[in-house]
Amino acid sequence: MKLSEIQKGGCGKIIKINSDSILKSRFSSFGITRGATVYIIQQTMSKNTIEIRVKNTSIALRISEAELIEVEQIQCEI
Repeated sequence: MKLSEIQKGGCGKIIKINSDSILKSRFSSFGITRGATVYIIQQTMSKNTIEIRVKNTSIALRISEAELIEVEQIQCEI
């Protein structure tokens, strides 16, 4: 499942990131790494971007970037 497919309020555990090394490095600087838990805070009305939380950091991603991240949907621990 792709990160872009999880609905608002859902959670996922990152399994794989399918991008080039430059984008992987940028993701890594935000804590978006394999094994990290991601919480979907919100999607824009146009569905171009999503806001996620990794640990205590909120991050906005383009849907095209979220489609590069493979996740396993998990139960949220809030």
